[in-house]
Amino acid sequence: MSGVIVTGPPKADARDIEALAGYGVATVSEAMGRTGLLGPGLRPVQQGVRIAGSAVTVLSWPGDNLMIHAAVEQCGEGDVLVVTTTSPSTDGMFGELFATALSRRGVRGVVINAGIRDTQELRDMGFAAWAKAVSAQGTVKATGGSVNVPVAIGDQMIRPGDVVIADDDGVVVVPRERARETAEASEAREAKEAKARAAFLEGQLGLDRYGLREKLEVLGVRYTSYEDHAGEAGA
Repeated sequence: MSGVIVTGPPKADARDIEALAGYGVATVSEAMGRTGLLGPGLRPVQQGVRIAGSAVTVLSWPGDNLMIHAAVEQCGEGDVLVVTTTSPSTDGMFGELFATALSRRGVRGVVINAGIRDTQELRDMGFAAWAKAVSAQGTVKATGGSVNVPVAIGDQMIRPGDVVIADDDGVVVVPRERARETAEASEAREAKEAKARAAFLEGQLGLDRYGLREKLEVLGVRYTSYEDHAGEAGA
C-alpha cells in the first residue's frame, strides 16, 4: 500500500473552533440537522472531557501504526488526530508514548477507529481519547498509508482541517466551511433549550409546550382509565 502525506491543509478559523468548543456533541449535531456523528462505536476512555480542534487525518493499514508516527510531525497546536484503517481493526495502535509526543505539540486529543491502550496512563496525563476498542495487542510499523487525506468513519467523511468535537456522548465532525454557521446555530439551539428548561422547571409538560397532544390525537392515540382498559383487554 503506497500513500501520501499532505502538508498545510486549510483549517477553520480558530475563533469558530473555540466557539464550537462551548457546545456539546449532541447540540452541534442537532444544529447541523442531525448530521456529522461518527457513530456510537467510538467511546471515550475518560469522563467529563470535551475537546474541539482541527482534524489531522490518518489512513493506516490495520495493526500497523507507521502512519501515526508520520502524522505526529503534521500535528500542531489545537489539532485533533483522527485515525482509521483500511479494514476493521481493534489492535492497540495508540498509547501513552504517542500521547506524550502529541501533548508536546499542543494536540487536544485523538479519535481512533481502532484500538487504544495505556488508557490509565492517558487519563493520568490528561490526554483525551476516543476509540472503537481498548486492546493491549501491539502493532507493527511496516506498511505505507496516508496523512491529511479524507477518511470515513461511521458513514461520515472527515477531511483534514474539518472541526472535530468530542465529549462523553461521542464524536461529531463539522465541515470547516460550516464552522461559523454551525457555531451560531448551536448558540441559537442552546438559547431555545434554556427557555424550555425554565418552562419545565415551572411544571410545563413537553406535551403542551411542543403541541404533542394534537399529534397523539392525529395518530389515534387515546386516553382511557385503567378499569376500562382492563375490561377491554379481557373482552
